[in-house]
Amino acid sequence: MKQIICGLAVLLLLASCKNSNKIIVSADFIDSLLSNYTQPEAYKANETDIRFWEKRIDPKNPGLVNELRYGAALIQRFHLSGDIADVFSADSLLHIADAAFAHKEPSPNMALVHNSILQHRFKQADSLLNEARKAEVKRYDAISTSFDVAFELGQYLLAETELKKITDYKDYGYNFRYAKLAHYKGELDSSIEAMHRAAEIAGTSIPLKQAALSNEADLNLHSRNLQRANDLYMRSIRLSAADLHSIMGLGWIALVHDKNDSLAEKIFRFVQSKTKAPDVLFKLVQVADARGDSTMQKKNAQQFVDIVTAPVYGNMYNKYLLELYTGILNEPVKAEALAKRELLNRSTPQTYAWYVWALYSNNNIAEAQKIYEEHVSGKPLEGVELYWMGKFMQGLKKGYNAQQFFKAAYNNRYDLSPAMVKDLEKGLEE
Repeated sequence: MKQIICGLAVLLLLASCKNSNKIIVSADFIDSLLSNYTQPEAYKANETDIRFWEKRIDPKNPGLVNELRYGAALIQRFHLSGDIADVFSADSLLHIADAAFAHKEPSPNMALVHNSILQHRFKQADSLLNEARKAEVKRYDAISTSFDVAFELGQYLLAETELKKITDYKDYGYNFRYAKLAHYKGELDSSIEAMHRAAEIAGTSIPLKQAALSNEADLNLHSRNLQRANDLYMRSIRLSAADLHSIMGLGWIALVHDKNDSLAEKIFRFVQSKTKAPDVLFKLVQVADARGDSTMQKKNAQQFVDIVTAPVYGNMYNKYLLELYTGILNEPVKAEALAKRELLNRSTPQTYAWYVWALYSNNNIAEAQKIYEEHVSGKPLEGVELYWMGKFMQGLKKGYNAQQFFKAAYNNRYDLSPAMVKDLEKGLEE
C-alpha cells in the first residue's frame, strides 16, 4: 500500500509539472532590451573612477586610500565586464599597500579576504582574515566577514553563531547573509523573505538593490516560482541593464521552462557579447543539451574547459567542470582528481557529494560508499548533488533511496540541466 501511495504521489508531481506550460519570458521584452541596449551608466562611472584613481597611484610611494579605491574600482569592473585580470591587478595593489604599512592597517587585508572569496580561495581568505584581526578591524566588518568565510568553508555552526551577533532586521548585510544561511538549512521561505527585506533596505543604491533582487529571483527559481523569479529579474534589469546575471536568468527560464531554446540562445549570445566571463559558455552547453545536439554540446564544453582550467581561474568553476567531466566529456579520472582537490579548499556536504559522485563515476565504488556514509548521508544538498546521489544509489541497487533523492532533485529541477531533468522524469515514471 505504501508503494502504491508513493507511486501515485510521484505521478501527480510529474503531471502537475507537465501541465505548467504557460510561457513566462516575454520575447517582446527581450527584443526591446537587446535592440535598445545602450551602455549602462555604471560602466561609464566605473571607467571614470578607474582613470581618476589610477592617476593617483605612485609606485615609488605606495599609500592606502588611493590603492584601496583603485582596487575597489577594478573589482567593480570585474563584476561588470568579467575580466579576471582586474581581480589580479586589484590583489597586487592591495598586497603592496599592506606591505607598505607593515601589515598594521586592516583595510588591505579585509579587501583581500573578499577578493579571495570571489576567487574561491577560501582557506586563503581565512588566513587573511586572521591577519586582519591583528589590527583594529571594526566589529561589524570583522563579524560579518567571519560569517562569510566560515559559511564558505562549511563551518555552518560558526557562521550561524557569528551572524547572531549582528542580528538587525533593518540591516542590508544581515538580511543578505541570513538569506544565504536559511537557504542552506532548507528554509526557503525564510530565505526569500530575508532577501526581499534586503532589496527593500537597499533604497536608492542600484548595485545593492540589484544584488538583492537577482538573488531573490534565484531563490524563487529554486522554489519553482518562476513567474516571480522572472518578474524580479525584469525589475532588476529595468534599474540597469548592467545586471547580466538577471538577463541570463531570463534566458535560463526560457530554456528550462518555456522550452524556447532559440530565445534562450539569443539571450545568452547577447550576454556573451558584453562580458569576458566564461559562464555563458556553460549555458550554451545546456542549450545544445536541450536540443540533443551532442556535437555542439561537446564543442562548447571543451571550449569552456579550456578557458576555466587556466591557472587564473583557480577553483572558481570546479562544480561546472565536475558536471562536464562526469557528463558529456566523460573524463572520470579528471573528475575524481578535481573533486579531491576541492576538498582541500573547502569541506562541505556539497563538496563531499561531488567527491562521492566523482569516485563512483571513476568506478571507485567502495571509497564512494565510505565517503557518503561519513560525510554526506543526512546532510542538506542542492539540486545537482541530490541528482548525483540518486544516481549513486541507483547504481548501488538501492531503489528506495534513489527515488527519495530523485524526488528531492525533481523539486529542484530548474537548477538542473535539461538532460538531468529528462533522466529524472524517466526514472520517476518507472
